[in-house]
Amino acid sequence: MTRHELPKGMIRATDTTGTHEGYMPGFGNDFETEALPGALPQGMNSPQKCNYGLYGEQLSGTAFTAHPPERTWTYRIRPSVKHSTRYTKIDLPYWKSAPNVDPDVISLGQYRWDPVPQTEEKLTWLTGMRTMTTAGDVNTQVGMAAHVYLVTTSMVDEYFYSADSELLVVPQEGKLRFATELGIIDIEPQEIAIIPRGLVYRVEVLEGPCRGFVCENYGQKFEMPARGPIGANALANPRDFKAPVAAFEDREVPSTLTIKWCGQFHETKIGQSPLDVVAWHGNYAPFKYDLTTYCPVGAILFDHPDPSIFTVLTAPSGVPGTANIDFVLFRERWMVAENTFRPPWYHKNIMSELMGNIYGQYDAKPQGFVPGGMSLHNMMLPHGPDREAFEGASNSNLGPTKLENTMSFMFETRFPQHLTEFAGKEAPLQDDYIDCWDDLEKKFDGTPGLK
Repeated sequence: MTRHELPKGMIRATDTTGTHEGYMPGFGNDFETEALPGALPQGMNSPQKCNYGLYGEQLSGTAFTAHPPERTWTYRIRPSVKHSTRYTKIDLPYWKSAPNVDPDVISLGQYRWDPVPQTEEKLTWLTGMRTMTTAGDVNTQVGMAAHVYLVTTSMVDEYFYSADSELLVVPQEGKLRFATELGIIDIEPQEIAIIPRGLVYRVEVLEGPCRGFVCENYGQKFEMPARGPIGANALANPRDFKAPVAAFEDREVPSTLTIKWCGQFHETKIGQSPLDVVAWHGNYAPFKYDLTTYCPVGAILFDHPDPSIFTVLTAPSGVPGTANIDFVLFRERWMVAENTFRPPWYHKNIMSELMGNIYGQYDAKPQGFVPGGMSLHNMMLPHGPDREAFEGASNSNLGPTKLENTMSFMFETRFPQHLTEFAGKEAPLQDDYIDCWDDLEKKFDGTPGLK
């Protein structure tokens, strides 16, 4: 990745762990980091007086009694109450939250979209968010929303946090910087970032225009899936998740902080940057992950396993084994199964599947599912390969074949996903997508044998 200069006036910790400058390795680790020497108290969380005149403050990502608890202690120039004044409600008309059921939009069906086109309009992280689907209920903290972001300009003296959700960010074009209270995360295509609920940040364009996908998780936090019989290795490995080292700003400048709370947006005016955490320790932090480090597993003799073997992260629900959200990755891999139909088979699913293409060609849909595009197969609606994919897979030479130049993903949830007005009426919907199965032939004629 190209190195980028820090924002003017931002100070970042010089000490780090691991091989990636500015980041600390490990998923769910208990980190500690300080941007100034001696800023982090040792042996206790809340000393009577903190060094440098800092304020100790805890950010809790779970209930106090949850197991395991997730929380981070921050040592900041001002307590967060100084970054909060009276709130004014504002409107971000394209960012929707569940429940959002539009009576004029039909969500029942198989849908696919071309990429939402880039624009010359100045759009920030907030004004450029375009919600495609919502599921569940943000007020009861279940379900999700799927968005496309179009970002052409950086937030300047503007900051944001969501009290509703954590955000899983999947870039498809361009490079973004998340300058957060706990440090700096830079991401580009083939990487993802997780921004926790309640964390304040500013989004800057490093190389634009930027386009990508966002899964907004209302429910329990994303965690690594249980590997079961797979064992301790493969899939996503904890060491490949990177949390940022401490970085802070001490800037006295009029600023705006926007908050998403119960699906509504409010802003407050403050007189300084809220990114003023000089040191922190804990296990509630943002992180990034390089999707090219994901180690897929698959069939090495016959048959096609369920796509759950490609799960990168899962957000559990109250039903064991049934996720609020699964984030699933389909990347380059070898196909070697014998006497087997190798692409995803035809099926109906209790889960709702929203897919996005980062780059390349998806094996079940050789045509139409292009980079930057999306598809939705809602719960209990049949879907599967088109005729070209079916015929090719049914008649190909089943020698070892490597799927190359491909990376797509799925946001899968136990809830039905409802289309927004934007998805149904403004986004570039492929009206003929359902026709891709029209020319599947009846091969049955009552006589035995392979057809």
